[in-house]
Amino acid sequence: MEILILGLLLFIGLHLVPTLPALRAGMLQSLGEKRYKGMFAMLAALGLILIIVGYGRAPAGPRLFNSFIGARHGAPLAMAVSFILLAAANMKGHIRAWVKHPMLLGIGIWALVHLLANGHEKATILFSAFLAFVVIDLISVLRRDSYKPFEPALKYDVIAVVAGLLLALLVMTFHRQLIGVAVVPWGV
Repeated sequence: MEILILGLLLFIGLHLVPTLPALRAGMLQSLGEKRYKGMFAMLAALGLILIIVGYGRAPAGPRLFNSFIGARHGAPLAMAVSFILLAAANMKGHIRAWVKHPMLLGIGIWALVHLLANGHEKATILFSAFLAFVVIDLISVLRRDSYKPFEPALKYDVIAVVAGLLLALLVMTFHRQLIGVAVVPWGV
């Protein structure tokens, strides 16, 4: 469990640096933009690896609460929406223009549905941490008014929807192989 927690602290801690503009500016000034981005990417990758390895090695732990049946049944639809939002995050489409911060919303949906569908200690730690991160970061981006308007194009929405749905179907199909839990009847 310690590896999981260390990974979460590293990964989420790094991603919270932009919520503290003075800290980020100081790091950029002392390291330079290229070195800052390079270190950020390497440490974030290390954090993600620690999360994956730590989650895989950690025992499920005690069941802290019973999973919500609605979350389990609604997870495939929620995850399709989540993947579409994640795909739309860096595209100049209407989805991004309307939602403003689709990556945060997509991660929030992923974390919430997985939190409610599980109930074991390690899952609760993982998904609660990401949900807390989303809330903190969303408050920060709204406070900083970090959204930059653009002229949306429909082609990017089509790409986001198709890519998001394909990725969602792929993950659902192989979820048992990847995570150990079958989430759809057609999964392998």
